[in-house]
Amino acid sequence: MAKRYLKVLFILMISTLLISCGGKKVVKTAPSFEPYKFNANQYVPKVDNFVVILDTSSSMAEKYGKQAKAKISKDFLSAMNQTLPELKYNAALRTFGHSASLPDKSTLLVYGPTQYSTSGFGGALNSVKGPSGDSSLALAKAINAAGADMKSSQGPIAVIIVSDGKQMDQKPLKAAEAMKSQFGDRVCIDTVQVGDNPAGKMTLEQIVNAGGCGISTTVDRLAGSANMAGFVEGIFLAKPAPKPMPMAKPMDSDGDGVTDDKDQCPNTPKGATVDARGCWTYAAVVLYDFDSAEIKSEAHPMLDEAVGILKKNPAIKVEIDGHTDNVGPAAYNMELSERRANSIMKYFVDHGVNAERLTIKGFGLTKPAASNDTKEGRAKNRRVELTPVK
Repeated sequence: MAKRYLKVLFILMISTLLISCGGKKVVKTAPSFEPYKFNANQYVPKVDNFVVILDTSSSMAEKYGKQAKAKISKDFLSAMNQTLPELKYNAALRTFGHSASLPDKSTLLVYGPTQYSTSGFGGALNSVKGPSGDSSLALAKAINAAGADMKSSQGPIAVIIVSDGKQMDQKPLKAAEAMKSQFGDRVCIDTVQVGDNPAGKMTLEQIVNAGGCGISTTVDRLAGSANMAGFVEGIFLAKPAPKPMPMAKPMDSDGDGVTDDKDQCPNTPKGATVDARGCWTYAAVVLYDFDSAEIKSEAHPMLDEAVGILKKNPAIKVEIDGHTDNVGPAAYNMELSERRANSIMKYFVDHGVNAERLTIKGFGLTKPAASNDTKEGRAKNRRVELTPVK
């Protein structure tokens, strides 16, 4: 949240540049204000909810410069409303002050909570009555009521208090602390002072500090479209996260259907029958009867296919590796794996493959392809693999 405060200040400092760099302007809606038009497609909401709390107490009838503070504050919110793009915010507008004879009406909800629209918010703002009534208790009630307005909300909340800060005691500060306790890091409280009352400035700053994040600024600092654009962007808008780069499709250099990152037997010739590891493998149960090294006749078509691949790739040399499971003595399994590898080599030579291209190795039970703890795993380990060699 501290980063949010610094970012808003930074944006306010450079916001004049924003107008010349990326935005379009719209037709003037008031003689003194020409709103900056954000491209809504380039932003996402920084907050999901916002509540504006507007001071309509009697002190807002006082003039600041040549205008009543009540009019200045409404002009400020009108400018904010014209600048803010219609993203999917849950919004509310609440006033405080009013007649001292109506304490139950010291704060009024004049808009929302509802999905924000420029016209809806603007219409509610125009309906706000003139200033009257007390400030301190009314603001505390307004902050408490805003917490109730947002009770069922989801996501981050921005609370924006527009006030002169006059005639305040510690009640609004306590209410801000209670709101922070209610929503935690979900809420940030921002204040915009209308006027230059030093005590009011201090009170509004204390309210922001109670929120733990947000900014305390003035309508003077936010005058003009560039400064207002910086204020709106800092509180309401964020750039969408960049789209992740598409992941490169894993390569399958030897074209055996097993990608390189999983292929334990690279450089397999095209057309070879491979297992899940990418190895040119034939199950012993298909090639041989139990405890035998004599090739079964039904395995001949499979081996003929291997012969065809070797003849199409005359530059390839192949190591014929025999493997067994862990059933039986290790020495016997080693001898059986060698005999089976020899039988495959003889079959290849008898069918026209040059013997100089072939070597054999028996590994017995030393290189399992799967766990020997299961029947299925042991079946996978009883195998003959053809490994291309340079």
